Amino acid sequence: MPYSFTPVILGLLGLLSAYLVYLKVSSSSEGEGRVKEIGDEIHLGAMVFMSAEYKRLAVFCLVCIIALYFSLGWQTALSFLIGALCSGTAGFIGMYSATKANVRTAVAAKDKGASEALNIAFFGGSIMGLTVAAMGLFGVGILFHYFAGDIKTIHAIEGFAMGASSVALFSRVGGGIFTKSADVGADLVGKVEAGIPEDDPRNPGVIADNVGDNVGDVAGMGSDIFESYCGSMIACIALAASMTSATINSLGGNQYLLQFMPLALASLGIICSLLGILSVKVFSSKSAEIALRYGTIGSAVLFVILSYFLVDLMSVSVGVWIAVLVGSVGGIIVGLITEYYTGGSPIEKIAKDGETGSATVLISGLATGMQSVAIPVLTIVTIIFISNIYAGLYGVGIAAVGMLSTVGITMAIDAYGPVADNAGGIAEMSEMGKETRQITDSLDEVGNTTAAIGKGFAISAAALAALALISAYIEKISISDESFVLAINDPLVLCGMFLGGIFPFLVSSMTMNAVGDAAFDMIKEIRRQFKEIPGLLEGKAKPDTARCVDIATRAALRKMIAPGALAVLSPVIIGFILGPKALGGMLGGALICCVMMALMMSNAGGAWDNAKKFVEKGNFGGKGSDVHKAAVVGDTVGDPLKDTSGPSMNILINVMAIVSLVIAPLLI
Repeated sequence: MPYSFTPVILGLLGLLSAYLVYLKVSSSSEGEGRVKEIGDEIHLGAMVFMSAEYKRLAVFCLVCIIALYFSLGWQTALSFLIGALCSGTAGFIGMYSATKANVRTAVAAKDKGASEALNIAFFGGSIMGLTVAAMGLFGVGILFHYFAGDIKTIHAIEGFAMGASSVALFSRVGGGIFTKSADVGADLVGKVEAGIPEDDPRNPGVIADNVGDNVGDVAGMGSDIFESYCGSMIACIALAASMTSATINSLGGNQYLLQFMPLALASLGIICSLLGILSVKVFSSKSAEIALRYGTIGSAVLFVILSYFLVDLMSVSVGVWIAVLVGSVGGIIVGLITEYYTGGSPIEKIAKDGETGSATVLISGLATGMQSVAIPVLTIVTIIFISNIYAGLYGVGIAAVGMLSTVGITMAIDAYGPVADNAGGIAEMSEMGKETRQITDSLDEVGNTTAAIGKGFAISAAALAALALISAYIEKISISDESFVLAINDPLVLCGMFLGGIFPFLVSSMTMNAVGDAAFDMIKEIRRQFKEIPGLLEGKAKPDTARCVDIATRAALRKMIAPGALAVLSPVIIGFILGPKALGGMLGGALICCVMMALMMSNAGGAWDNAKKFVEKGNFGGKGSDVHKAAVVGDTVGDPLKDTSGPSMNILINVMAIVSLVIAPLLI
C-alpha cells in the first residue's frame, strides 16, 4: 500500500525537526571560563559512560542476534538489530543534546531571564522527545512496509520490540544505578555531614550527580518510553495479524488496516506533538507551569479529536477510537494523580512529620506511596475494561498507543526536568549569583513535578503495552493449540503466577543493593577527599571529580548485568522447562506485581524528594534544621526507589513479555 510509507516519511520529518531544534539550542551562548568548564565536564562524563555502556550492550545484542538468526530466521534477527540501533540512537542523541542545553540554560537565566531559560531547557528536552517518536516511527514503519502482507514475515517485526527493550533495560538500570549512587553519596556527605549546600563546587560528587541526571533521567527514561511506545504498536500489529475472521469483521473488516492503525495513530501523534512543542514557546512568557501544561494537554486533546476523523477515514470501527479516547484520558488522569501525591498536600504532611525525626518521615512517605497506587490502578482497570468492551484485546493495545502517541511532547517535558536541574547545579558551582539560582530553582521545581508525572505516565503506558504483548502471546500460542487457556485453577498457570511475582522483588533488591554498594564507595571517596585535600572545604582547592564519575561508571556497568540477564533469560527458562501455560501465568503475576511496586516506589520517592524541597523553602525551620536533616534522609532513601528500582519495573515486564512473544513459535 502506498500510504504504508507515510510513518517512515513522518519519522524522517521528526528527526529533521529535532535537528533544527538542536541548531536553535546550540546557537545560544554556552558561557566562558568556569561555567563552560563545568558544562564540558558534565558532557564528557555522560559521553564516557554512554560509550562504555554501549560497548557492553553491543556484545549482548550480538549474542541475541545470533540466537534469533538460527532459531527464528534472518527477518527476526534483522528486526532486533534495527530495534536496538533505533533505541540506542535515540538515547545517545537525546543525552548529547541535554548535556549541551544545560549550560546554555544556566547562562540564559543569568543574561536573559526566566522566559529564555525555559525555552532553552524545554527545547533541549524536545530533542529527546522528537527523536524517540521519530526513531520509533521510522524503525517500525520501515519494517512494516517491507514485512506486512505476509503472515510468515509480519511477526518478525516483534524482534524490533525485543531489541528496543533490551537496550532500554540496560540503559534504565545502568543509568539509574549511576545517578543514584552519585546523588546519595553527594547528599549524605555534603549536605548531612559537611553541612554544605546542594551542588556546592567543593563537593567532589556533584559533577557525577549532574552526569547521573542525564544518563538516568534523559537516556534511561527515553529508552524506557521508546520501548513502551514501540512495544504497544507492535503488540497491536501482532494481535491484528492473529485475529479470527469474526473479530476482523467486527472491527471494520480489513485486517491490513487494523495492522496499520497503530502506525497511523503514531504518525498523527508526532504532528500533534510538534504543535504542542510550538505552543510551549508561545506561552513561555506567562509561566513555566502554564506553558508546559498547555503544551501537554493541548496536544493530547488535539490528537484525540483528529484521531476520530482518522479512524473514520480508514473505515475502522468507532470502538477503536473509543479505545484511543480512554487511553489518552487515562494517561492524563494518572499524571494528575501522580502530581497530587508527589507535589500536593501529602508532601506537607511528610515534611511536618520530620519534626519528630527521620523515622516518621520514612513511615509517612511509605504510607503515601502505598496509598498512591489505588487510583492509578483503578484508572488502568477502567481503560482495560472499556477498551475491551468496544474493541476487544486489540482495543487494549490501541489504548496504549493512544496514551503514547503524543510521546514527542510527553518525553520533551520529562527530559526538560534534568536539563533544568543541571542548569541549577551549574549556576551554583560557577557562582552565578542568587538571582540566577532563583530562576533555575523555579524551573527545576516545575521539572520535578513533570518528572514525577512522567514516571506515572510511563508506568501506566508500560502496563497497557505489556498487557497487549501478553495478549498477543496468548493469541499466537492459540493459533496452533486451540485448547490453550490460562485458567487460574490450572496448577501450571498458578505456579507461573507465583514465579512471576518473584522477579519484581528480586530485581528491586538487586538494583537497590547496587545503589547502596556504589554509594558506599562514593561516600568513602568524598570523605577521603575532604580529609586529604588541603583547603577543599574552605574552597581553596579543587576536588577530584573525575574519580567520583569513574566510581559511579564502574559500579553501574558491573551491577546492571545481573538484573538484565534475569529479565531476558527467565521467560526462556520457564517457557522451555514448564511450558507455555506456566510462562503465561508468570507474565500475569509479574505484570500485577511490577505495576503495583513501580507506582508505590516512584511516588514514595517523589514525595520524599519534594517534602525535602518544601522544607528548604523555609518551612518547619528551613535548611540546616533538624526537620531538614530528617527530610534529607527520606529523600536519600527515596532516591533509588524513584529513579532506579521503580522505573526498572516498567522495562522488566515489557522485556519479559516481548521475549515470550518472540519465542512463542519455539514453544508450540
